[in-house]
Amino acid sequence: MRSTMAGAEQALPQTSQTAARIMRGGRVVACLIDDTLLLVIGAGAPVAGQVPAQVNDDPATATSASIIGWRLALQPPTATHGFAALLPINDADRPLTTLRLGQESSPRRYIFGPRTLAVREGVTVLAELAGAQLTDVLDSLVDAMMQMPTGRRRLAAIVALTQARKGSDGFLEFVGETHEGAIFLRGWARAADPGNARVIVCGENPVVADCGIATFSRQDTPQGGAGFIGLLAASEPLRARDVEGLVYRGRGGWRYASVHEHRLIAGPTDTPGHIRSVLLQTHSTPAVLLRLRSAANSFEGRETISTLPVPVRLGVDNIFQANSSAFLISGWLLDPDEHVQSVRLRRGQSEMRLDDRWTRLERSDVTDAFTDEPLFKSMLDRETHPHGFIVFAGGLGADGAAPLHLELTLKDSRRAFLPLTPARLPASGGLRQIKSIDPENWGLTEIVDRQIVPFLCASESPSPGVGAILDAGAFDEASGPPIIVAAGQAEEKELAPFLGLLALDPETRHAPIALVLHSECFRRQAGRIRQLAQFYRLPLRLMSAETDDVYDLLEAGIRALSSETVVLLAGSLLPRRSGWYGRLVSAYEESGGIISPTLAYEDHSVRWAGSWADAQSENSLSGRYAGYPLSAVTGLKLTRIAAASFECCIMPREAFLVAGALPAAISDTGKRGRISA
Repeated sequence: MRSTMAGAEQALPQTSQTAARIMRGGRVVACLIDDTLLLVIGAGAPVAGQVPAQVNDDPATATSASIIGWRLALQPPTATHGFAALLPINDADRPLTTLRLGQESSPRRYIFGPRTLAVREGVTVLAELAGAQLTDVLDSLVDAMMQMPTGRRRLAAIVALTQARKGSDGFLEFVGETHEGAIFLRGWARAADPGNARVIVCGENPVVADCGIATFSRQDTPQGGAGFIGLLAASEPLRARDVEGLVYRGRGGWRYASVHEHRLIAGPTDTPGHIRSVLLQTHSTPAVLLRLRSAANSFEGRETISTLPVPVRLGVDNIFQANSSAFLISGWLLDPDEHVQSVRLRRGQSEMRLDDRWTRLERSDVTDAFTDEPLFKSMLDRETHPHGFIVFAGGLGADGAAPLHLELTLKDSRRAFLPLTPARLPASGGLRQIKSIDPENWGLTEIVDRQIVPFLCASESPSPGVGAILDAGAFDEASGPPIIVAAGQAEEKELAPFLGLLALDPETRHAPIALVLHSECFRRQAGRIRQLAQFYRLPLRLMSAETDDVYDLLEAGIRALSSETVVLLAGSLLPRRSGWYGRLVSAYEESGGIISPTLAYEDHSVRWAGSWADAQSENSLSGRYAGYPLSAVTGLKLTRIAAASFECCIMPREAFLVAGALPAAISDTGKRGRISA
């Protein structure tokens, strides 16, 4: 008989042998969940709850084990109950010999099996030992583990425990991404409950996520099944193609729904439509339905503001992007009936509210454009036009792969979108924005201080430098402060007459001239300009720079020279008469500072003759000489002004080096202090 029994035991599968040994009592097996947690499976007297534990009879290992116990269906003389314990440990590499459970006065002592099992092996042993009670044991174990800190290995163990239930609880048939970072799921299950649930998203790296679940009726599911949709929000990025299943707590315990082999995966532009197609059939809690409705109304990569049935429209005229992902946006919002709750700039999961930080501007052109529109007719005030805005937005994040867009939210929670394509420009983009604003605008100071200056400060672009240098004349032998001429590609065709005017002026003909061009213009025009300079006998130095902005070209020229004083001149300007260079130099030698002459249009109106400060405070501008007839300022002598034009001026090179760059100096136009002129 003994020989027969021994032979029968040897024929059992290894897991059955292990379960049989445990049922003899006094023995346990251990599964390593991770470096700090063991799953211990054993049998003996009844035990459950939080129980004192000690490993290898070592008092230093004293801890508390979470134990789930159950009555054994087949009870050998030495054991009436099975148990599964979650045991914290400090040293995963330490050999396991003995386990003590219970108080010092009446401990129960167990001997560990000869080897530590893998989690899936342990789950098989647990199934053999628990029998029909496996479902309740698994649910209790998962409940306990979900209350603990969860790492990847613990989550993988929870998935293995849940999958030990016979069969899948359903399938995920659709997995879609949204621009906001949420993952949308659609499928069927037998035990899904409507509401918000904490779930595990299965995959190569399982993660914990919140899932808003809504259910709906389906005729094509097995008996007891129902359709469901879910919206996942995880603390770390998820991709639709990485989702392999879902572990969730439904009716009657923890369940597992796997991804169907013919699942459909959709990107952010397609997912909102799939949500809308089923949303009206579902039921859930109000909070979950609100989240799903918001996701159904999320950005699909197209403009939707023009389709709103309410009198609300939005437009963007310019959007500049600095190197640091800071933006300067100007545009308009028409909302005469105040339907708009917020306007946000969004990219992926990053967002920034704009309407609580922008500066509003008068935009009568917007009023005129919509006066005859049926939706706006009789709603617009012809006296006031506060529709324009300009705003600086910084710190949005650097997720360059996600599309940039404006999100407009109405007070009834509807959303509409406007895709944006920013122009990645240097800080001079902010200066162009200043030029587009009426100098008499009441909000000029706020625009400069709150919007333009922060954008320029965030535009940490590298200083422009000079590339190729070509001397077309005796530049080094010429006397006087060098004239740095910045000519962009727009002025390329006018270079010959411009050089002719400099040659006709007896003063500039002998002054050192540094002509700075865009590199492409330099490549096309260098030979021709050299011939002209030699023909006119101009002491000309030709330089190239990788920029077409006039201020960056001037800056490159300043940095490339070593003179104490420089004269700056934009290639778009033409001298009205000869002698301007000598008068600038004389005024500079007399008064120092930064000297800028009057600039005028061809119709003899003043384009620029300086800005003056308020009598009460030199740090705020109250006016500007612009638009006057030229005769109105010709009688002015050397006059102290608050800001000068760098398109034509003489200045100490050191002043530029201290300021750091021309755009930085100009950006503080409203608060410069005194500049001689």
